[in-house]
Amino acid sequence: MTTSTRETTTVCLPALGEGVDAAVITRWLRDPGDRVEAGEPLLEVATDKVDTEIPSPASGLLVDVLVHEDDSVAVGADIARIASDAAPEVVPPTDPRPRADDRVAAAPTDTAAPDTQKLSRLRRTIASRMMESLQTSAQLTTVFEVDVTAIARLRQEHKADFLARTGVKLSFLPFFARAAIDALADHRVLNASVNADVTEITHHPRCHLGIAVDGERGLMVPVIRDAQDLRIDGLAQAIADKADRVRAGTITVDELTGGTFTLTNTGSRGALFDTPIINLPQTGILGTGAVVERLAPTRVDGALGIEVRSFVHLAVSYDHRVVDGADASRFLGSVKHSLENGFQTSDLL
Repeated sequence: MTTSTRETTTVCLPALGEGVDAAVITRWLRDPGDRVEAGEPLLEVATDKVDTEIPSPASGLLVDVLVHEDDSVAVGADIARIASDAAPEVVPPTDPRPRADDRVAAAPTDTAAPDTQKLSRLRRTIASRMMESLQTSAQLTTVFEVDVTAIARLRQEHKADFLARTGVKLSFLPFFARAAIDALADHRVLNASVNADVTEITHHPRCHLGIAVDGERGLMVPVIRDAQDLRIDGLAQAIADKADRVRAGTITVDELTGGTFTLTNTGSRGALFDTPIINLPQTGILGTGAVVERLAPTRVDGALGIEVRSFVHLAVSYDHRVVDGADASRFLGSVKHSLENGFQTSDLL
């Protein structure tokens, strides 16, 4: 959003997504006097949902910065002025506040001194939401162990062809996602949201699947809309795309809203399982642990044997105000059955 005169362009804070009416200026990427090109990043801002870069709307010289780092600015407000090359006068900023790198307490002569850093706006938002979730809902976690040997064999047999055809690696995650989506169709209380005073529950007819992604700036949960319509290949591509854009900082605010159920891959760094925190107002979140191989007893035609098999722990946290333990167990039972019996080669083609 910009307004122009003959010689200068006034840069305004653009719309940042539905329901977002303000942002905090976290960092200016150019100083007054710097030349900027249209479309290149000019500054970084943070909202309650996402950190993002704002591109320059015009080419020229950045002559004035009207707001400063850590200032909160309304959408549509003037934030800077850019002059054409014919009007190069530079107006220094009215507030010479230093552009620190958030390191605020390190003695230069003492290499052993503590390194204190300010928490980013996004990190503070994550902290607030986690505490809100725990304090306003009755959370409980149920854990199942699942034998995923059949899926491990499918992956091994088809991973090269899958990568060549889709452009993404075949991990366990799209199988977990597909099994959860199928189970949610029969266990609707977990694909739901609860209003603030717990007087109404909304069962969602479609699954907008949130995928927790560990990005450089913190945890974000982009949403795959209408995930129930996607096969394994579509889910794998969507998960990879969302994760890549979170880590590149190009995910949009709208992509971080509207989820009905969340999947978090807590085993990506080796954890067997944990107790994930619900993404309110959703009623459930599924955590997938690390897939591990171990020796396990088997019976074939009554004969006892030992073989190497692959196992994973699945942990579903749920809002016990509206979801009972039996509901959670039935949901995980459906997921377990799908993962142990429900996938074939045809699901990958």
